[in-house]
This record gives sequence, structure tokens and C-alpha cells, in this order.
Amino acid sequence: MLVETINKDLINAMKAKDEVGLRAIRAIKSAFLLAGTEIGTKDISDEIAIKAMQKMAKQRKDSIDIFLKENRTDLAQKEQEELKVIETYLPASMSKDELISELKKIIELTGAVSMKEVGKIMPMAMKQLGSKTDGKSINETLRELLPA
Repeated sequence: MLVETINKDLINAMKAKDEVGLRAIRAIKSAFLLAGTEIGTKDISDEIAIKAMQKMAKQRKDSIDIFLKENRTDLAQKEQEELKVIETYLPASMSKDELISELKKIIELTGAVSMKEVGKIMPMAMKQLGSKTDGKSINETLRELLPA
């Protein structure tokens, strides 16, 4: 289970005095705690844990963009270091070709013919592909596949 792996890695990071790993893993544990509080339990499933970490990764990426625009490379570097640690626990992202293939199947199932019908596609796509990629990638790929 992912939560157990994180707990073991936290202990290992403490023993190794790995500041970056320690900082990132503590943030992950905090996100798990928050996710558990939201659903009313201490024990969270791997699916919920992955969603929490995906949210963290997205936040880090957004922060990196902001920090780089503001010429704060020191802060951007800290976020980048944490992002690398978080991504080690996430499942591998889908390639662009895999995403296109899966989205074509979903488009065929829903019968959508234009971007006006993206509301039919997105919920199904997020449910099937949400753990393997982010909503932004799905939306951008749909824009390529469907006429306006």
C-alpha cells in the first residue's frame, strides 16, 4: 500500500538526513491526512492517495511557473526538487499516442462530433484516465481531435 511505502521512506529519509526527501515526504503525508479528513477516515486507499499526490504535483508545477516568471529561481528549484520526489510515487504518465488512442475510443463511445460536446467526454475521460494523466492534457488533446 502506498501509505505504508511513504511511511517507510519517511523513516529512511530521516536516517539518511535527506532534507529534500524529508520535506517532500512530509508534505505528502500531510496531503494524505487532509484527504483522509475530507472523507472521514484515517485509512485512505491508493486511489485517493494518488489523487492527492497528483494535486500536489500540479500545485508544484504551477508554483514553479510563477516563481520563474518572478525570477525567483531559488524558490522554483525547491519546488522542482519536491516535484521530483512526488513523481517517484505516481504511476507513469501516458504517452501522447496512448492518450490519443484512449480518447478516440471514448469519443466513439459518446458519439461526440465537436468540441461543443466536450461535456459528454470529459467526465468519462477523467474517470478512465485521471490516474494516468491530468485534465489539462486530456482537454488539449481533445481540442486536437475534435473540430470546433
